[in-house]
Amino acid sequence: MAKASISSPTRKHLDSPVFDELGMERDPDNLYLQTIDAVLHAAEVLKLPHHVQIIMAQPKNEIMVHFPVEMDDGHHRLFKGYRVQHNNALGPYKGGLRFHPHVSLDDVKSLAVLMTMKCSLVRIPYGGGKGGVKCDPRSLTTNELRRVVRRFVAAIAPQIGPDYDIPAPDVGSNAQMMAWFADTYAGITNGTRDAMAVVTGKPIAVGGSVGREKATGQGVIDVLAELLPELNIQMKGGTCSVLGYGNVGSWSAKLWAERGGKVLAAMDHTGGVINKNGLDTSALDEHVKATGGVANFKGGDKCTADEFYKTKVDVFIPAALEQMINPERAKQLDCKVVAEAANAPTTPAGERILMEKGVEIMPAILCSAGGVTVSYFEWVQNKTHTIWDLEKVDDELNRHMVMAARRTQMMRQKYGVDMRTAAYMAALENIGEAYALRGIFP
Repeated sequence: MAKASISSPTRKHLDSPVFDELGMERDPDNLYLQTIDAVLHAAEVLKLPHHVQIIMAQPKNEIMVHFPVEMDDGHHRLFKGYRVQHNNALGPYKGGLRFHPHVSLDDVKSLAVLMTMKCSLVRIPYGGGKGGVKCDPRSLTTNELRRVVRRFVAAIAPQIGPDYDIPAPDVGSNAQMMAWFADTYAGITNGTRDAMAVVTGKPIAVGGSVGREKATGQGVIDVLAELLPELNIQMKGGTCSVLGYGNVGSWSAKLWAERGGKVLAAMDHTGGVINKNGLDTSALDEHVKATGGVANFKGGDKCTADEFYKTKVDVFIPAALEQMINPERAKQLDCKVVAEAANAPTTPAGERILMEKGVEIMPAILCSAGGVTVSYFEWVQNKTHTIWDLEKVDDELNRHMVMAARRTQMMRQKYGVDMRTAAYMAALENIGEAYALRGIFP
C-alpha cells in the first residue's frame, strides 16, 4: 500500500476558495468545517466541477425543532432536536439519530456529510442525513424516553419518510427507540404502506434485520481483513486496543478475537482495563452491559488514560465519540494502524502527528460504513416484504466493504494521496458522475 505523496501535513487547511464564496467561517476547531475542508481538498485533487463542490459544502436542509415532553413528575420540559439533510443526489437521505447532551447543529451537519460520503463509497442508493436530540437518555426513565422519542417523531414527521429520509440508531439510541419511532410514524401517517420502513435498526420482531447489531463492527473487521495483509499485519496473532466499548467497540473487539487476534486494552468514559495476554472480549461486553462501563472489570488490570493510549498494539480502534484523538493522544499512540470505527474520531492536528509517525489511518467513511450498509439491507427487506438470513446479510456486507476498500486503494495508488483523501475521492467520483448525468434543475 503506497504511502501518500500529497500529504495532509504539508497542505494549508481551510484554504479552499469555496469558504469565502459561501461566507463560511475558518474556525479550525469546528468539526463541520474540518469535515468540509477534507471533502473539498479531495474534490480539488479530483478536479470535481465547481457546482458540485459548492453543493457538497452545505446541507440541503437544516431542521431544528423544540418540543415539550411531560416528565414523570408532571412538569413539562422543552427539548431541542435536529435533522440535517445533506445531499440526496444518489437516493433518499439516510443517517442516525443521536441522543446525547452535547448534540449540536454543527456536529450533526458534519455527521450528515460523512453519511453522504459513506453511502456513496459503499455504493448504496442513499444520500446523507443525520439527526439528534439534545438530552442525556441515561437520566430519563423508560417512560420519559419513550415520550421524548414519540414527540420528536411528531415534530419532524413532515420532513421524513420511507422514500425520502430514513433515520436509524446512533450514539445514545437503540433498537427499542427505533421501534417507538416507527410505531409513532405509522400512527401519524395512518399506517400507510411501508410506514415501518421509515427507520432502520429496528428489533427483528418489527421488521429489523439479522446482523444489524454487529454490522458496524463487522464492517470494521472486513476492512481490516482486506487491507492489513498489504501492511504485513496479520489479524491472527495481531494485537489491538479499543476506545469505547458500546455496540461498535464491543463487536469490533469480539470479532477481532474471533479471528485469532488479541485485544490488549479497552477504555470508555468510566475507565480503562489492560491485559497483556488479551482480554476476554465477551466477558467484558457482559460486564459493560451489566454495569454501564469498562471500569472494575476483573479480567484485567485497571489502567489510566495515558497508559491506555501508550499501549503498544498493531491496530488502534477508536469507537467512541468525535475528536478524541487530539495532538496529545496522537503523540502517545503506539500503533501501526488507526481504524476509525467512530465518526471523525481524529482531529486534523492529531492526524498530522499520526501521519508524521508513519501510522496508517483507515478513515471512518470506509471503516464505519457497515452499519448504514446493513440498514440499507433492512430497508430493502421492508420494501420488498422479504426476510434475509444471516449468511446472506454477512456475504452482502462483506462484498460492499471489500469493494469500498478496493476503490479507496485504487484512488490512493492513482493519485498518491493519503487514505482519507482517497476514500473521499472514491465517494465524490460517484456523486460527481450522478450530477453530470442529472444536471441542475432547471
